[in-house]
Amino acid sequence: MDLCDVRTIKDLLARHGFRFSKRMGQNFLIESWVPAQIAQASQAGPDCGVLEIGPGIGPLTVQLAQRAGRVACVELDRSLLPILAETLASYDNIEVISGDVLKLDLPALADRAFSGLTPLACANLPYNITTPAITALLQAKRFACITVMIQREVAKRICAAPGQPDYGAFSVFCQYHAQPELLFEVPAACFLPAPKVTSAVLRLTPRQEPAQNLVDEEFFFRVVRASFAQRRKTLLNGLSAAFGAQLDKQALSQVLQRAGLSGGIRGERLDIGQFALLAAALQSALNA
Repeated sequence: MDLCDVRTIKDLLARHGFRFSKRMGQNFLIESWVPAQIAQASQAGPDCGVLEIGPGIGPLTVQLAQRAGRVACVELDRSLLPILAETLASYDNIEVISGDVLKLDLPALADRAFSGLTPLACANLPYNITTPAITALLQAKRFACITVMIQREVAKRICAAPGQPDYGAFSVFCQYHAQPELLFEVPAACFLPAPKVTSAVLRLTPRQEPAQNLVDEEFFFRVVRASFAQRRKTLLNGLSAAFGAQLDKQALSQVLQRAGLSGGIRGERLDIGQFALLAAALQSALNA
């Protein structure tokens, strides 16, 4: 069964009485090269277990199952479960999990489903859960590689460098935890129904060592969020809004100086190393 053939898809969905849900961001692939290239990019092999989010009717699932030792796919829409039971029937290395991936214990799932295998994650992510899903996958600290198809604008944001318009707090978060790489774009015409945006396939390779070890992660990201909270204002004003109740502007100016930063710099100019130095200097001042 060609799960990217439009006629096959429509017949399959009609037989099961399926209707697309805009709320769930459902867009099914109709070009077979796309799931094949995503699966290839995922680095899946016989010694790997792959977590897939939102399998839909299973075109990417099949490609992953042909490469990996085991695939566990999580599907929120229960009306797709009987369809997946049909389309994946010939594979004995696939487990379909009914549930909300954002409510699952991903480390526990990976440990259970992929015992003895290298855990990977690969998905055609629904646009409406892109940020929380990527956040959960990175925070799980289980996956050797995370390959996702997402909205192109979000992929660019994740890969953006300091000083670029797309660079923001989520860029820092992703680059703190992993090395991102934008692999290729996927036109809207490759989906049924066609979305209004272009998609892109992104690979995140989690870092083996922390990107910084000067302060704890929670405080580091508190500083990062404060630095981007008021993008049009200087870093000093952003920090003052977040920490002004504890340190006045003169003290915060001294913090910037100790971190080697000018008073007029904006948060979007800082890289991870500079954010780490700033956070360390700010934490020292708060503890003084």
